[in-house]
Amino acid sequence: MKLPLPHLLLLGLLAACSPRTPLATTPAAPVTTAAAPRPAANELRVAFGSCSRQNLPQPLWDDITRDQPDVWIWLGDNIYGDSDDPAVLQAKYTLQFNQPGYRQLREQGTRIIGTWDDHDYGRNDGDKTYPFKAQNQQLALDFLEEPADSPRRRQEGIYAAYEYRVADKKVKVLLLDDRYFQDPLYRDAQKVYQPNPTGDMLGEAQWAWLREQLAGSDADAHIIGSGIQFLPTQHPYEKWANFPAARQRLFDLLTETRPKGLLLVSGDRHIGEVSELAVPGLARPVLEVTSSGLTHPATQNTGEPNALRVGPLVNHKHYALFRFRAPEGRLLLDMSLRGEAGHIFYEQVIRLE
Repeated sequence: MKLPLPHLLLLGLLAACSPRTPLATTPAAPVTTAAAPRPAANELRVAFGSCSRQNLPQPLWDDITRDQPDVWIWLGDNIYGDSDDPAVLQAKYTLQFNQPGYRQLREQGTRIIGTWDDHDYGRNDGDKTYPFKAQNQQLALDFLEEPADSPRRRQEGIYAAYEYRVADKKVKVLLLDDRYFQDPLYRDAQKVYQPNPTGDMLGEAQWAWLREQLAGSDADAHIIGSGIQFLPTQHPYEKWANFPAARQRLFDLLTETRPKGLLLVSGDRHIGEVSELAVPGLARPVLEVTSSGLTHPATQNTGEPNALRVGPLVNHKHYALFRFRAPEGRLLLDMSLRGEAGHIFYEQVIRLE
């Protein structure tokens, strides 16, 4: 997307290019989708954010590192690649990978996982017709230090599942790929996206995978992440609401599988906000935390309409932090949108059980 003028959470292959130079001479240990959970701890910290332009100042990494997250989730626009040339993309990934603050986060032992959105996909507002998506998938996975033998290297799309523990509870993270299979959208004369009533976002293979991950899950909390927003409907930019059939299919899947402690998260918008929607068939409203604006938030966006918003619209550099705790055997979440020098824009405590 272009920078705009201003309980449940949703946090969205073929090796087509020649062998690549490593991003760093001594990279951190790889993260694998099938990795065994770390030993049980009394707290699990998961931080996330999006929209990081690799050549801009990145002051938030010091704050993120001080929070000591167990996991960092990239939610897309992890670089501003915007090129069909793999050498250009790799150079930008290398710049981001070696950014001192981000390097410190990796070296302190934080696990790095993530998905992509359009700018790291290779083309602004790119969809399934983008011809270089398989090539660019490998570059994105290189940046995430995905092992060479990972199934994620061979599948179409970079969707993935992870599991972590807090005390005797289990937290599952499901990261969607909302680009690789996305049907086209069209803009009117005012450059406003027009809904694609029957269009899809995920593709049948990814839908089947998501159903399997939810229906067979014994996790106590589920984070579902997408590059673009799930719930808001009023802004004119990219969003799941531009694909109403796919959005409803997702809600239907959630009501069918009823994952415990569902948490939705997203990026893309250069703002931070929390949205809430009552979905028929679900016992609790769905909450979506959007965290977008690691390097260049939409500071001029002071009042974008969103009838689903709870709390403030954050138009400053920020990231999100989830702190899972399990006092007396009950899973709790301390959720916050945070800025520089420990500033907290919004926080909320959510009982997940």
